Amino acid sequence: MQPLSEIGRWLLLVGLILVLIGGLLLLLGRVPGLGRLPGDFVWERGNIKIFAPVGTMLLLSIILTILLNLIVRWLR
Repeated sequence: MQPLSEIGRWLLLVGLILVLIGGLLLLLGRVPGLGRLPGDFVWERGNIKIFAPVGTMLLLSIILTILLNLIVRWLR
């Protein structure tokens, strides 16, 4: 296989992954309550607002870990 076609395949794969991540982010923005879970901290002082979605990130991390483990076990 020629080196340029290999690079082209990798670029297509990376592009597809980015499109999937973008679509997932669009869908997650429509989930009610996401970003307002217990553990999501908001600090406001004057014109500054700091948002730290610790609870939401913990929930997403657990869900993605379970999902990826199931996928890896299924592919074996």
